[in-house]
Amino acid sequence: MYLPIFAASASLLVGVAHGYASPGSCSGACNVHDPSLIRRESDGRYFRFSTGNKISYASSSSIAGPWTTIGSMLPHGSSIDLAGNTDLWAPDVHLVNGVYYVYYSVSTFGSQKSAIGLATSTTMNSGTWKDHGSVGITSDSTKLYNAIDPNLIKAGGNYYMNFGSFWDDLYQAPMKSTPTASASSSHNIAFNPSGTHAEEGAFMYEHGGYYYLFYSAGICCSYDTSKPASGAEYKIKVCRSKYPTSGFVDASGVACTNGGGTTVLESHGTVYGPGGQGVFTDPTHGPVLYYHYVDTTIGYADSQKRFGWNAIDFSSGWPVV
Repeated sequence: MYLPIFAASASLLVGVAHGYASPGSCSGACNVHDPSLIRRESDGRYFRFSTGNKISYASSSSIAGPWTTIGSMLPHGSSIDLAGNTDLWAPDVHLVNGVYYVYYSVSTFGSQKSAIGLATSTTMNSGTWKDHGSVGITSDSTKLYNAIDPNLIKAGGNYYMNFGSFWDDLYQAPMKSTPTASASSSHNIAFNPSGTHAEEGAFMYEHGGYYYLFYSAGICCSYDTSKPASGAEYKIKVCRSKYPTSGFVDASGVACTNGGGTTVLESHGTVYGPGGQGVFTDPTHGPVLYYHYVDTTIGYADSQKRFGWNAIDFSSGWPVV
């Protein structure tokens, strides 16, 4: 997501790097922040969820569009009551036992008073979403983490929730066998000890015997009013492990809990500040990295951010776009 606005620590440019491919084409409703992507089993239609409008969502016949806006997932907001914190952010969509789950964040910008919620639908059609409220992962000023930017993964028959933003960065909590609630306490999986600990937006993806922990590092937002120093803007990094719960290192072997992180995608050409990413297995393109970014030929405002995607090459053992 995008909490809080601080200066980012120095980028760790390790390993595979470079020239980056331009984002894949997008038509229709392509302005988006913190996208999350899924393909409906019944008809192959794509659905994209994003920050704003009580979780905005859109659909398309392909990842490239044309994207058509459906509206708000939870037009009446969340049942989570955080005393005025009503913004819904950073959705994460999955199919769980035939039901579509969308996890979301409740917070306000710059606040650590946050919670992760859940809504479900069997079809993803407008008006069919049921809000389940909190999954039990919350934060306040007494916690080491900020409970936003949820990401669910199923590994070895178990569900885990990755989350976190700044403070002590990225955490993980085991979830119940039906992942509507956390099962036990959380532990740290990534931390940058320098600067303002500018890491958030975890997304875990299993490929080739490894669990890849993608995340966003740097300053995400308000580039139109306060552009960060060169290199301090958002970028996408990754660490990997043979296990879903610990041991994540970058391409140089540096632990992700000690500042490790290999850059996957950063500003290049007319692409600025890519982040808020996820990974999707597309039937045509294979593994795809999707994200939001600023197109510098259009504008730097948060409302002008665009939906980007690139096919991922894992042939080196590390994701390359």
